[in-house]
Amino acid sequence: MSVSSAAVEAVELTKTYPGDVQAVRGISFRIEAGEAFGLLGPNGAGKSTTIGMLNTTVVPTSGRALLGGKDVSKDPIGTRAISSVVFQDAVADQPLTGRENLELHLRLWGADRTEGQARLDRLVTAVSIAEYLDRPVATYSGGQRRRMEIVRALLSKPQVMFLDEPTVGLDTRVRHDLFDVLATLRDETGLTILLTTHYLDEAERLCDRIAIVDSGRIVACDTPANLLATIGDEVLEVRVDDTRAAMQALMAAGIPEDDILAIGATLTVSLRQAGGDHLLGRLRDAAVAVRSATTRRPSLDDVYLHLVGDRITAADE
Repeated sequence: MSVSSAAVEAVELTKTYPGDVQAVRGISFRIEAGEAFGLLGPNGAGKSTTIGMLNTTVVPTSGRALLGGKDVSKDPIGTRAISSVVFQDAVADQPLTGRENLELHLRLWGADRTEGQARLDRLVTAVSIAEYLDRPVATYSGGQRRRMEIVRALLSKPQVMFLDEPTVGLDTRVRHDLFDVLATLRDETGLTILLTTHYLDEAERLCDRIAIVDSGRIVACDTPANLLATIGDEVLEVRVDDTRAAMQALMAAGIPEDDILAIGATLTVSLRQAGGDHLLGRLRDAAVAVRSATTRRPSLDDVYLHLVGDRITAADE
């Protein structure tokens, strides 16, 4: 059997919890060394469970998880040694200072004192946490705590870092600052990153490739640019009083049904076949009342909703 050269590999991973709850249903992907890869989807899609199966915290029901060619189930200690995790919830000791938390982590890893301290100092400077490092972690803001936890995760010099919903609860400015830090660290170290998020802008900003996950399955996997290209260069977003009549008018104007997404009273239409003004004219001709209309560039939200929109619509009916 050949050894995988991928930094991370999932092979038909499944996880079924008691009560026949199928959290993950045969997920497969490969992440090359130095790549930033995103698992994108809503809460409950199976992202965190997949991360758990790759980092030894969740036992798969079936399938294989490999890090650096090592089988996670057969060599959990070896795979932990080359990886680290930034969890959704804070794991730092709150009464201790950030420095005390980080120095404790170095001791637990058995790092050489001089080398470990030098690495800590470099990371503290790179992530810009020196000014509050000697305060108790309990006094940190959410963004400050996340920065400190990223430093903690990098102290062991991992080949792979898992980031499980790292920005939940953080405001937009802090989220952007944090991803600037991650992008810089990745460029400097060649670190492989596996990120889970339901913030589509985060995935687009950091990741080389994105796997969109829905109900425990990967429904699409590609670069952000290629995923966006499935929608086209521009979309018309229009709110109407009669969704069914609007869809009929748009299809009569030559728009394929697959290029029209209906969520509630809002239609998002790919403008590959016709211009927005032309389509609004066709809606007026069909006596469809338009509440609002705008044209814009597509987003990964559009990609995701086009992939799972039928299920969302069915759930609302």
